[in-house]
Amino acid sequence: MEAHYIGFNMWVNAAEQAGTTDVDAVRTAMYGQEFPNLTGGTAVMLTNHHLAKPVLIGEIQADGQFDIISQTEEVAGDAWTDFLPESAVLMSDWKDLGCGMYNTETKTCVQLNSNY
Repeated sequence: MEAHYIGFNMWVNAAEQAGTTDVDAVRTAMYGQEFPNLTGGTAVMLTNHHLAKPVLIGEIQADGQFDIISQTEEVAGDAWTDFLPESAVLMSDWKDLGCGMYNTETKTCVQLNSNY
């Protein structure tokens, strides 16, 4: 829910910056957008369409709330895991490569269309 709240507000800011709701113009304006997250930091939109946000570790309390016991600085969201060989070679960079599934070994964009 927080990511949707942040993303919507970033979209509004990007549309205002672009002066239009044209998809390509707003997408370009999205990169680097910053918006306060709900945990006291700032979320940043990366060129892989993921957010940089802090990681929080907490303990649930009897009233259902959390006692945060550890919090990192903002961590960059990654589209692909480096822990699986088939995805370790993948990167996502929509700004410079125009691709969300770029294979760094073959130097090709291996998925140009959505799976959905």
